[in-house]
Amino acid sequence: MSRSRPLQILTLLCGLSVLLLAAGEPKQRVLVSKTERMDFPPNATLRLANSVGVVTVEAWDGPGVEITTTKSTKFEYEARDREKAIHELDNVHITAERHGDELVIATTFRRRAFPPPYPFDKRIAFYPLTRDVNFDLEYRIKVPRNGGIVVNHAIGEVNIDGIAGDIQVTLLRGEIMLHLPEEERRTIHASSKFGHVDSDFPGQQKRRGWITGHRVVYKDSAAAHKLNLKVGNGNIVILKTRVPKTPEPAVRAVAREARAMHDGERSGP
Repeated sequence: MSRSRPLQILTLLCGLSVLLLAAGEPKQRVLVSKTERMDFPPNATLRLANSVGVVTVEAWDGPGVEITTTKSTKFEYEARDREKAIHELDNVHITAERHGDELVIATTFRRRAFPPPYPFDKRIAFYPLTRDVNFDLEYRIKVPRNGGIVVNHAIGEVNIDGIAGDIQVTLLRGEIMLHLPEEERRTIHASSKFGHVDSDFPGQQKRRGWITGHRVVYKDSAAAHKLNLKVGNGNIVILKTRVPKTPEPAVRAVAREARAMHDGERSGP
């Protein structure tokens, strides 16, 4: 036996051990997450272009805007295939750029390789019409509460919480869910071609056709802001956020009680 023979056998055994360990590791979805912060004037507008997946926009009192995006595969991968999956997710690009008083968050991805190609409606270029994309994407965005929101979304969910400015959302398929301050007055136009509109705010209910389609319209000439929501196939839910009244400070309550007792003693026999 040559001297190199034991070395070859040892190398082969090490390789088999690595393969066995990889085979024994459970499959996992691949996730790529990123958080960035940018300046954002209080009354500026946040615009999402060509977004897909789940969008959550919530009001906060922090400075500027915070954007967290999470890209993930729809399927689970073995360890040896995850590097390729990460490379595919790298083809999904999310950019955030200031354009005057707007912050534009745009999503682009290769349509022929990842995800597969689909036919598009030329009138609405960002709408895929037949298949879901084969990756998942989540946006979690915190903005000043007085900012405006414009979302052009393809398929998925759009959730907006606590925003007091103008809101405009266009969605092909999925659901729009809003939690809005109850004291804010708004002009409302919310419509679904194939779905339902449920609103805590007042509005005139209208139906399209026999069964499909629903619209809620409320005009308020004194309203400072507008709410414009459109869904092709899906539902719209608009809920009031009820803020409890601030409790009276304890010191003031005690002083008032002491004053009442004193007045009672003076008026007594």
